[in-house]
Amino acid sequence: MDVEKEIFIVLKLLIAFVLGAAIGLDREKHGSSAGIRTYAAVCLGATLFTAIGEHLQDIAAASRIIANILVGIGFLGAGIIYKNDKTNSSQGLTTAATIWCTAGIGVAVGLNMLIIAVVAAAAIYFLLSLYHHKWYLRWKAKMQKAHKIENTDD
Repeated sequence: MDVEKEIFIVLKLLIAFVLGAAIGLDREKHGSSAGIRTYAAVCLGATLFTAIGEHLQDIAAASRIIANILVGIGFLGAGIIYKNDKTNSSQGLTTAATIWCTAGIGVAVGLNMLIIAVVAAAAIYFLLSLYHHKWYLRWKAKMQKAHKIENTDD
């Protein structure tokens, strides 16, 4: 591998780091156990493995690497989810889902789909930030009351 290709991969890693850290920022600000470091590491790792797979110039190998990233992060997410017996609710679903999506963003960066990665990161950040907007909380409470649903937030 020549230096020019390595520098391009390093740029991808930096982009992945920034996107992952931005997603983790909201979680960090509000005391989630998975924050900037976790999200940045997931995005960075997914980009690194995808870029390595792309460098192999073997579509089958790259596809297997990407599939295993998603499975591996799914396994990580499964470890994050737990059932709270006191409230009879599940916890960690949002964290698991957004970590899985963040890996997908890393894969997109690794495959040079930078616009898709940025839009997806912005969408995930928006979804995470909803819970901290009063208008959303009012709407959600209204929906739960109308449908007689208990609050089962992550």
